[in-house]
Amino acid sequence: MPTTLLHHADLVLTMDDARREIRAGGVFIEDNRISAVGADADLPATADTVIDLSGHILLPGLVNTHHHMCQSLTRAVPAAQDAELFDWLTALYPIWAGLTPEMLHVSTQTAMAELILSGCTTSSDHLYIYPGACRLDDCIDAAGQIGMRFHASRGAMSVGRSQGGLPPDEVTEAEPDILRDTVRIIERYHQPDWGAMLRIVVAPCSPFTVSENLMREAATLARTYGVSLHTHLAENVKDIAYSREVFGKTPTEFVEDLHWVGRDVWHAHCVQLDDPGISLFARTGTGVAHCPCSNMRLASGIAPIRRMLDAGVPVGLGVDGSASNDSGNLMNEARQALLLARVLGGPDALSARQVLHAATRGGAAVLNRDDIGALAVGMAADCIAYRLDAPGLAGGLHDPVAALVFCHPGPVALSLINGRVVARDGQLTTIDLPRVIERHNRLSRLLVSGEA
Repeated sequence: MPTTLLHHADLVLTMDDARREIRAGGVFIEDNRISAVGADADLPATADTVIDLSGHILLPGLVNTHHHMCQSLTRAVPAAQDAELFDWLTALYPIWAGLTPEMLHVSTQTAMAELILSGCTTSSDHLYIYPGACRLDDCIDAAGQIGMRFHASRGAMSVGRSQGGLPPDEVTEAEPDILRDTVRIIERYHQPDWGAMLRIVVAPCSPFTVSENLMREAATLARTYGVSLHTHLAENVKDIAYSREVFGKTPTEFVEDLHWVGRDVWHAHCVQLDDPGISLFARTGTGVAHCPCSNMRLASGIAPIRRMLDAGVPVGLGVDGSASNDSGNLMNEARQALLLARVLGGPDALSARQVLHAATRGGAAVLNRDDIGALAVGMAADCIAYRLDAPGLAGGLHDPVAALVFCHPGPVALSLINGRVVARDGQLTTIDLPRVIERHNRLSRLLVSGEA
C-alpha cells in the first residue's frame, strides 16, 4: 500500500484524547489511514511520498457541519442584503427556483474549493430545493471530482404558502416524492463503513417548511437505513413564534415529540435554544451546528454556545449558506465563534483551543463520526498545514495554535483528504479552479437576472 510521511512540522496539533502539541514532528500514513503520530525521531524515515513541513503547523482537517452550497450563486443579492431570516428567504426563494443541474454542480465545487483552501476537509451540505431536473446527484458528482469528504443532506420543503408555510408552492415537493427520492439516494450512494467519503443525511428543511408527518416519516426512514437526521431549529424569534403558534410547543418540545433527538441527529443554528432545550440535547447527545457569521448577518442573535458546551451538548461549526454568511472560510468561522462567544459571555467565554476543538473533534461528533477530527493512530488521513511565515501570522508565533484563530493564517499550504493531496501551496490540485469560477460567475449572473 502507498505510504506518505509528513515530517519536520514546527508544531503538530493532534486534537487527540490527550490534546498533544508536538514540537518538530509529523504523521505517517499508510494508504488512507494514519499509522503513526509523533516527534520526527519516532516516525519512519522514508515513505513513497515525503513532504517536508518545516516552517508549518500541522493539524487535523476542519469539519463543516452546515452549508447550503448552491447559495454561492446568490451572494450579496441587493434585495436580501438587509433582511432578517424570513424576509431574506422570501426574497431568494424565487431566484433559487431557477436553479439548474449545471448550477448545482458548479456551485458545489466553488463552495468546496473555498472550504478546502480555508482548511476544511469534511463538509455537510443541506440542499432542500430541487427545481426542474435538479437532483442531489449533481452535488455528489461534483464532490467526487474535487475530492472532499462529503455528507450530502437530502433536504426538502413540502408546506408552501397555500398551506401556511413560508416558501412559494412552486419550490415545494409532494411528500411521497420526497421520501421515494430519499430512499433512492441512500440506497445508491450512502457509505456506512469506516472512512466513508460519502454519507447521505435525511434532512427536511425546517419545521416551517414541512409537515409534522414528513418529520415523523423522515425519522423512521433514517433509522431504518442507519443514517443521520438534520434540520434547522430555533434560528430566530420568528422561528420560535411560528412553532408556538402552529404546534403549540417550543422547537425543542416539537422535535422531542417527533423523536428528532439522539446522537444520529444534529440541528443547525439553535440561536434561541432555551435551558430545557439545552438539557434535552445534552441528555440525548443531540448535536448543534453553530453558524456565527450567518447568525450575525441575519441578526438572528447569539447562540448560547458556552452554556451548551458546559452542559455537554455536541457542538460543531458551520459556515451556513454562501448567501447568508457570505463566506465559506471555516477558519474564519472559528474566529467569529470565539469573538461572538466573548461578546455574550466575557473574555474567557471561549479559548482558541476550545474553538479549534469544536471545528475538528466537535464537528466529527456532530456528524456522528469517530474516524475523523484528530491526528491519531487509526484515524482517516485528513491533515492540513499552514505556513507560519504568512503575513497574517507575523508577530503571533508566541503561540502558533492561538494565532490560527486570533490572526489570519491565509489559505492552507497543504491539504490531504483520505490520504490524497487536494491542495498544495494555496492551490487546488484536483480541479481547474479559475475555469470553475468563471463558469460559476456566468451562471450566477443568469440566475439572478432571471435569464437562466
